[in-house]
Amino acid sequence: MKKLFLFIILAVFSTVLSACGDSEGSGDKKETVKIGISGTDDRVWKYVAEKAEKEGIEIKLVSFSDYVQPNVALAEGDLDANSFQTVSYFNAFIKERNLDLAPVATTVIAPMGLYSEKHKSIEDIPDGATIAVPNEATNMGRAFLLLQEAGLITLPEDFDGNGSLDKILKNPKNIKIEPVVAGQTPRVLPDVDASIINNGIAVDAGFDPIKDSIFHEDATAKPYINIIAARTEDKNRDVLKRIAELYQEDDVAKLIETEFKGAQIPTFVPLSEIDY
Repeated sequence: MKKLFLFIILAVFSTVLSACGDSEGSGDKKETVKIGISGTDDRVWKYVAEKAEKEGIEIKLVSFSDYVQPNVALAEGDLDANSFQTVSYFNAFIKERNLDLAPVATTVIAPMGLYSEKHKSIEDIPDGATIAVPNEATNMGRAFLLLQEAGLITLPEDFDGNGSLDKILKNPKNIKIEPVVAGQTPRVLPDVDASIINNGIAVDAGFDPIKDSIFHEDATAKPYINIIAARTEDKNRDVLKRIAELYQEDDVAKLIETEFKGAQIPTFVPLSEIDY
């Protein structure tokens, strides 16, 4: 009888342990999230994925070679989120394609900058100076906003972001704007007082966008901040919000600053600041 009683006790104890083990195992089940990126530079996202894995979130990165498919794939449900585009591009794309997508969080800005071989600061730019800008309408508009931020020109309140010389409202220093092909903006530096150069072109030319520019975009250039986007129905999904929080932590900001050396600046502003 005693042996039978002991056997029953051990059997019950074993069952309880097994149940606990099963419970713990189910708690370890990972939630998988597919995030689309453009290009193959996934240094930051791999780091965020390592952080997320510790919390039971498995991030699978899907690389695209263009700026169209990441949004199309997201809208069609092939992705849970994507991270590759500026606010300006996102707004134009979803309007043109009538896609029901929404930002989840802000990430970085790749700052456009004003460079000069003749002047060390904005204050040194003289009356009648010549400044080169990219000649394509969107980049020219972005350059004009940078010049306005620097206090050199004034644009209309309803400026639509597309640049043309007749849209400059005030030009107190009589700055001469010289539109050139974007790829030539570094090469004309010896011939002008200053040149506005896109981030990628500046990096390719050997410039540090933060240290070498005399003025550059920051968080105030709201249309050019990059975002994490999701389908509107998922924008408040807990796992996506947690991933956004992990991305916006100080250690990720330090990684971006170290790895990209000014080519990208961590820009973790609230969605309300980009009008969402």
